[in-house]
Amino acid sequence: MNRSETKAAPRIALPWIVRMRYALAAGQLAAVAIARWLFGVDLPVGWMAVPPALVALSNFWVKRAAGGGQERASAPLIAWVFALDILCLTANLALSGGPNNPFTLLYFVQVTLSAAILTRRDTWLLGALSSLCYASLFWIYHPIPQLEMHHHGGADPHLVGMWIAFAIASALVAIYSGKISELLRENEASLLRVQEELARKDRLAALATLAAGAAHELSTPLATIAVVAKELEHYATGIISDNAVADDSRLVRSEVERCRAILWRMRIEGADPSGEPLDDVSAEALLSAVSKNFPACETVRISMPPSAPVVAAAPRRALEQALMALVKNAIEAGGAKPVDVDVREEADTVIIEVRDSGCGMTTDVLRHAGEPFFTTKAPGKGMGLGIFLVRTLADRLGGSFEIRSILSTGTTATLRLPRAQKRPGVTA
Repeated sequence: MNRSETKAAPRIALPWIVRMRYALAAGQLAAVAIARWLFGVDLPVGWMAVPPALVALSNFWVKRAAGGGQERASAPLIAWVFALDILCLTANLALSGGPNNPFTLLYFVQVTLSAAILTRRDTWLLGALSSLCYASLFWIYHPIPQLEMHHHGGADPHLVGMWIAFAIASALVAIYSGKISELLRENEASLLRVQEELARKDRLAALATLAAGAAHELSTPLATIAVVAKELEHYATGIISDNAVADDSRLVRSEVERCRAILWRMRIEGADPSGEPLDDVSAEALLSAVSKNFPACETVRISMPPSAPVVAAAPRRALEQALMALVKNAIEAGGAKPVDVDVREEADTVIIEVRDSGCGMTTDVLRHAGEPFFTTKAPGKGMGLGIFLVRTLADRLGGSFEIRSILSTGTTATLRLPRAQKRPGVTA
């Protein structure tokens, strides 16, 4: 269970706890009034009004904190609030019969609620505080004759038994209710992760359909461009003898063939190149792909271990495309500043880091980075799919992908993949 899930329950429960504390304070005042004026019980009404008033006054501050969006302070705030409520309840019980007061059962309220919404440590601490406060009532309390008709005061065996029962019940609540609440939160977190994974797969399936359709639609205009380029080449070489035009025509034809090859892969693989079989891909092969695709770029600085080759278990073409997408983004972000590509091995993990020295990303951009079709580039400069496909590749291979960025300093993209099992004869 991660931190976000542990913060959710206290944040949601805090407004309801505010309402509950108002109700408990009003209930205590009503109980004092009924006992004093309806049943004629001699109670120090003035002093007994102080603890509920303290609860109500503290609730104004708690309510402001609950409405201020202080997510990080929700759990500690609730723990301190429950501790204050236990102390105020103890003060009221001490003024109205101590352990003979039937309202000692109210100690269970804070213990039970803490087991549902707070951590196990907080629940144990509040349970211990409740037990100590309950035990103190045997020695420090104002006796009420109407409540001591069947007891002799002090450490009466029946009252001691009630305290032991309360301590045992508090421990059981802390153990079992806390564990059940923790399991329920973990189950909810796993369901959320499954939903996110299904949503990611749905987006990927939509992209695959879009890619296959685009490949089909673009095949005809590319064929036309290839025919026209070939005729232009014949015209330039046979009629006007213009070598520059002929060279340009050959270049257009070669680029068209390259586009055809890409579209053919898109037809077969859709938008998910990780559908190809796993292969043992060496760092040398990856960095060679970077050098081939960015031959004129002198700002890319590559580093890898000088001795044993780093080998990852991944689909070759997909991993090469992922690395090239990261390098391209880093070059565009850094401008003329250097881009560092670092491939290394740690235990059973291959780590690929691409660092630039650009302007960095804002928190909002960093939060949306990796979503399909999200891009900060100018129209026509990018579709916003590169990081999305890199993240998808990492998830499907059991690895991870993260982006760290500091404004005015730069961005680091880290791709972690499982290392291939070392065996003789591995080639790039």
